[in-house]
Amino acid sequence: MLITPDYCRTMARYNAWQNNGLRKMIEVMSPEDLDLDRGAFFGSIRGTLNHLLWGDQLWMHRFAGHDCPAGGIQQSVTLTPTIAVWGAERFRTDGRITLWAERLRAVDLTGTLSWHSGALGRDVTKPLQVLVMHFFNHQTHHRGQVHAMLTAAGLRHGDTDLAFMPDVE
Repeated sequence: MLITPDYCRTMARYNAWQNNGLRKMIEVMSPEDLDLDRGAFFGSIRGTLNHLLWGDQLWMHRFAGHDCPAGGIQQSVTLTPTIAVWGAERFRTDGRITLWAERLRAVDLTGTLSWHSGALGRDVTKPLQVLVMHFFNHQTHHRGQVHAMLTAAGLRHGDTDLAFMPDVE
């Protein structure tokens, strides 16, 4: 087995911890600073955070049957109209990810998952464990982009290392 339910629970906690830190930082930024195109793949801090939220909601739709977010990758950058709405949706989505991870059993991580990929324009079937690893890696990847944009904007984020997450055993 590549991953375990404990891995998923740890990564869900890490995701929520990091998103909570980001939420506190960006709440004090102006809409202009949040929407400034900083040359990242999804442009701005808010665009990248919206894409990440959209991706998390899409994967939770596939993994657990939660509501599917509107639009495709191109529309993901405008998922929420304000940072306040983003913060509320982020908090709710992180709670859903945590509950999903807490309920996982080893058998739930076996087999494959099939879906229609809008990005590829075709049906795809992949091992579920690889998709769950991708889900958590996607979060870390885009939060890293946001972290770089915040640093370039002169803001300092706290620890982002998994090893320094509170209560890591």
